[in-house]
Amino acid sequence: MGHPTTAEFLAAFLLAAGAGTAVFFHAERNEIGHPSAWASAVFLFLAIALPLYFVHVRRVRRARGSR
Repeated sequence: MGHPTTAEFLAAFLLAAGAGTAVFFHAERNEIGHPSAWASAVFLFLAIALPLYFVHVRRVRRARGSR
């Protein structure tokens, strides 16, 4: 496997940036703690941080529902 082309790099960068931006706005709208930290983590570690964010949101929603 060789080096990624410029187009491949740009596509991956835009995908990660879009996911990070979406996570930031979702966290802000739903009052999830540390939205910029979640957005940065998703941008840098998309495959790991995005599923962790979904698990975190689910836990927060369950905790809020039990109040």
